[in-house]
Amino acid sequence: MNMPPHPPASQPHQQSALPGCWWHPSRPTGLSCVRCGRPACPDCLREASVGYQCIDCVQTGRREQNVQRYTPRTVAGAQVSHRPVVTPILIALNVLAYVVTVAQSGSLTANDTAPLFGDGVLWPRAIAGADEWWRLATSGFLHYGPIHLAVNMLALWILGRDMETLLGRVRFTALYVVSLLGGAVAVYLFDDVDRGTAGASGAIYGLLGAMLVAVIRLRLNPAYAIGTIVLNLIITVSLPNISLLGHLGGLVVGAAVTAAMVYAPAKGRQYWQGGAVAVLLVALLVLVFVRDAQLANLVCWYRGDELVCVEPTG
Repeated sequence: MNMPPHPPASQPHQQSALPGCWWHPSRPTGLSCVRCGRPACPDCLREASVGYQCIDCVQTGRREQNVQRYTPRTVAGAQVSHRPVVTPILIALNVLAYVVTVAQSGSLTANDTAPLFGDGVLWPRAIAGADEWWRLATSGFLHYGPIHLAVNMLALWILGRDMETLLGRVRFTALYVVSLLGGAVAVYLFDDVDRGTAGASGAIYGLLGAMLVAVIRLRLNPAYAIGTIVLNLIITVSLPNISLLGHLGGLVVGAAVTAAMVYAPAKGRQYWQGGAVAVLLVALLVLVFVRDAQLANLVCWYRGDELVCVEPTG
């Protein structure tokens, strides 16, 4: 007896070859999620921007978007972080520079005789007469002896941790650098051309100015911040060989930078902040050129390791 063909059996066989839905194993399906690749029946798929995603991936995507959308940020727009990174790096750079000067000079207290110190100290005559502009920056990492270094690094650690958390690493770095240059430019503009100046105090006073602005922006009681600044200024004018100009320059510039950062509008905040920092840097550079023009009559040259400067007459 001839048996009839069985074409209807081919359809169930084809369905059984398909994988079952991840959530409904009894439902064979040829569809899958574009995100995780798991097989899914039409009831378990949702339309996405590209293809279809399963219900689990859709929920995961929503949670990720909510986390990104509601990430806590400070008034400056920085993500909240409790681990300072830039501050200890700055401290390490200052300590390293001190160790090198001690090694070169062979003295813990007379390290200003080291070649590195002589080449990096803020000496207005060398900047104007020999175009050694790097001194405006390098002087902020040199210190006269261990006490000078310890006091500044302690202040940097105390102030830096809070300001880095508030501003974020990039903004804090910009604040520190511009404040350091602000103090150095103030010394270059108004101080004796033959007086050498060094230390991180200009940048640290910039952090003090930043702290005051931040406290006002957060609507906290500014009495402590104001008292700290006044006390430090009294110490500055009371003790000999401390650069009041460097401290005031850093204080003013640091406050200006921070004001631009914490009062910038939320829309386009990064552009406003970056533009403000750029404007301040350009302003400081212009002031340096102005001072160079004032000291244009200085003629300097090196005689061995000694910089010799004269003011020609006639």
